[in-house]
This record gives sequence, C-alpha cells and structure tokens, in this order.
Amino acid sequence: MNYIAKDSVTQYFRLLMLSIGLIHFFGSSAFAQKVEFGAGIGAFNYKGDIAPDLNLRFMKPAGSLFFRYNPNSALSLRAELAGGIIGAKDAVSKDPFQQARNMSFKTTIFEGSVAAEYNFLDYKDRRFAVNWTPYVFGGIGYNAFKPNIQTGDYKTSGVILPYGVGIKYQIRRPWNIGIEYGARKTFTDYLDNLGGDPSTVNKLDQGNPSTKDSYHYLRLSVTYTIYRIFCP
Repeated sequence: MNYIAKDSVTQYFRLLMLSIGLIHFFGSSAFAQKVEFGAGIGAFNYKGDIAPDLNLRFMKPAGSLFFRYNPNSALSLRAELAGGIIGAKDAVSKDPFQQARNMSFKTTIFEGSVAAEYNFLDYKDRRFAVNWTPYVFGGIGYNAFKPNIQTGDYKTSGVILPYGVGIKYQIRRPWNIGIEYGARKTFTDYLDNLGGDPSTVNKLDQGNPSTKDSYHYLRLSVTYTIYRIFCP
C-alpha cells in the first residue's frame, strides 16, 4: 500500500516537472508573442458506479493554476495543474440495487495536463477591440488520487485524457476571464474505491467491469497576459 502511494506521488511530480519544462520552453522562446498565467476555481463532478449519470448534488470544490501560450489567433497551448475532491452516495439513488448497496466515497485528486485549444474566432491581441472566442480543447495528463477509504491493493494514479469546451474574453488588457467545462477520461475503475474486478464474493461490493470512472471540471478563470517589448 505504501509502495503504491509513493509511486503515485513520484509519477505526479514527474508530470509536474514536465509541465514546468514546457512553461520554461514556451516562455523563453524567441518567437513568443504573448503568454498568460492564470488561476481557476470551480468544481469536480464524478461519474461512475455510484453515480452512473452526472448529478449536480455531487459537485465538489476544485481549483487550478495554468500557463497558456498563444502562437497565433487560432491556437493556444496550455499546461495546467489542478486539484479537488470527488464524491457520491448510493443513498440518493432511486435504483433498488444502489439503495441496497448503500456505499459512499470521497476521493482527493491531483492532476497535471497539457492541452491544445482551438479558437473559433479571430482571437488576436487588439488593444481597443472587444476580444472573445469560444474554443474546444483536448490533451493528455496524469493524475494521482486518494480515496478516504482504500479497501484494495489497486493503483492510485494513471493517464487521463482531458477534453471539453470553453469561452474566453479579454475584459481589459492585460486581464482575461473565461469559463470552461471539460471531462477527464480515465483508465481506472477505482476512483470510487469500487472496482470492477471480482475481488469479493459479495456482489454488492463490486462495480461494473464494462465501464471506467471519469470526472468533469467546471471552472471560472482569470488570466494575466505578459507582453514582451522588443527593442531594436
């Protein structure tokens, strides 16, 4: 158990170092036009065996710090670190099986990811123009999670695939605001401590082996743009 926890922390910090390296590369590039540093606050929402459908009552607090590099008006590249809580209860379900199982959980999640954003509008840095755009994003990341109760010897970290949509708006140079909604596809069935492997004879303590757990992130963000002035 301790070995698994240490391995999760090690993998997470490896991704952190990779994200910092990307930030340094983009920030120091001679071709950089502008970079943004931002923070977001919002909520994680879990989907899995205990909540087969998204339920607003299961939204838990989450937050993030991120770096965005804008090479042109159509493309933005982002490195992000996020953390928060997910949780759910069988007791609120109308399904008789879930009511009989009557399980609940709370899990802390930390993640690091890199993603590309595609801006639908001509998102250029114009001093006196109203500048906004909807966008879609997709990328890859790694998370480490810790259930409040861990009953099995399973891995508590893994690859995630973040994707979603958002809107960003430059309210006044150098400040920008945004709202984003994205999903995190995972390759684990243990975010809720209820895996699909038949590790017990009690069917109530088993999850659905045909599905994997996932979680979603809704956030509001504020970013600060750093403008470089090149002297001849």
